[in-house]
Amino acid sequence: MIPVTLITGFLGSGKTTLLRHLLHQPGMARTAVILNEFGEIPLDHDLIETSDESFIRLTNGCLCCKVRSDLHVTLADLAARRAAGAVPKFERVAIETTGLADPAPILQTLVSDPAISAMYALENVITTVDAVTGLATLDRHEEALRQAAVADRIVITKTDLGKAQPQALAARLRSFNPGAALLKVQHGIVDASAIIGFERQHAPDLQAWLAHHGTEAPHRHGKDFETFCIVREEPVHAVALGLFLSGLADNLGANLLRMKGIVNVLEEPHRPAVIHGVQHVYCPPEWLAGWPSDDRRTRIVFIGRGIPERWVRTLLDLLDSESAEFASQSVRLDVRAKLSGRRRAAGSAHALQLLHDFGCCERLHQFGVKP
Repeated sequence: MIPVTLITGFLGSGKTTLLRHLLHQPGMARTAVILNEFGEIPLDHDLIETSDESFIRLTNGCLCCKVRSDLHVTLADLAARRAAGAVPKFERVAIETTGLADPAPILQTLVSDPAISAMYALENVITTVDAVTGLATLDRHEEALRQAAVADRIVITKTDLGKAQPQALAARLRSFNPGAALLKVQHGIVDASAIIGFERQHAPDLQAWLAHHGTEAPHRHGKDFETFCIVREEPVHAVALGLFLSGLADNLGANLLRMKGIVNVLEEPHRPAVIHGVQHVYCPPEWLAGWPSDDRRTRIVFIGRGIPERWVRTLLDLLDSESAEFASQSVRLDVRAKLSGRRRAAGSAHALQLLHDFGCCERLHQFGVKP
């Protein structure tokens, strides 16, 4: 799997300056960078090794690719050229978005398109925010809010300018995305290793996200987005996790901007499952080799608007209780039988009614649970 970093940021936030500095660094070797237009990011002539209509190869081993009709086509073409030896065998991809882009559809392409997700895996999301105009931009533009809310790392730019407000901006960003790592830079200068991961390491990013939710803190509610965290001491049954993800995918939709978590699965006690989703798209759980710390609690962070927190918590609790009941009886969870009205325990009926009421049974098969 080829790891992918998404670089986003509102118009004028310094994304182009950041990319220009990154492209000059040896640390970008074996990285394919998908740009909107070559001309938007000036490159020194002595840095360019070869060039054609769609690709520019730099002397540091970085490959620049102009996005085509859509991202799916560009990624598929890039993978095909790599396999054929027509371009260098890049080891990672960085994607630049337009300043007005909502990153959610791009993330959905990466995680929901079978052909793309078979070749590429989302590693992290980097968002640039202007320290001078960032506060006003967040107030006026929904796109800027979404770009910052989905970020794993936020680069606060233009901190050297006289009217910059980096501290106030950082506080605002932490109010709705407390787990994102904040980097304050001047003139767009930052080491590539802080932006482009050289290994897929879910644990450090998860630890950053979850460090702000070590306990089941109160629901954060502000004018931007709401944040809350589910913390469970007891392991979750695998089938309950699958049903839970399906329920979230079918019911929360655009209201849930980002979800990320680490789950203690009963059937795999020695390695946690990493889960993440964007709006109605959720990846199947991915397994770490081992626990990143001594804390083995399940912790799932939600960021969005109008999320029915009580419903989310109740759904997970009841589904896990249902799974435990059937595991103790050595009976396969039979969703179809429950929905047909057969007599079951009150808790079982409540859990399945939640799923039925919100119509989320159609996609259970995506998570390995067949009716």
